[in-house]
Amino acid sequence: MNKEVRNWLIMAFEDYRVVRHEMNLPEDEMVSSIVCFHCQQFVEKLLKAYLISKGIEFERTHNLEFLKELCKKQDKDFDILDFGNLTMYAVETRYPERFLIPSVEEARRSFEIAQEVKEFVLEKLGIREDEIR
Repeated sequence: MNKEVRNWLIMAFEDYRVVRHEMNLPEDEMVSSIVCFHCQQFVEKLLKAYLISKGIEFERTHNLEFLKELCKKQDKDFDILDFGNLTMYAVETRYPERFLIPSVEEARRSFEIAQEVKEFVLEKLGIREDEIR
């Protein structure tokens, strides 16, 4: 794996560690907006790592569907991925004028999606999670 792909994956798994930490807290202590935001960031960085591994350039974006379309040009299997509301959490949870606090259920669903994408992308990259350090 090249250095740039590795760096994107390291950054992605920093987001994932934050999410795992939050998901282990009691519901009344979990910060659902942080979970949803970092799930979106995790998935975004996984997709970008995949694109970089294929030598595909992309514009700066948080739009997961746009990134998925680029991935699908390399591998039609990406069509099965469903990001739910993740793209929305890139911005909606970060700025007070948009003010969105997702429910605990939304946070759980975001985490499920993130885990599904993690397994999918790592398999496509031929990498095990324990190789990312």
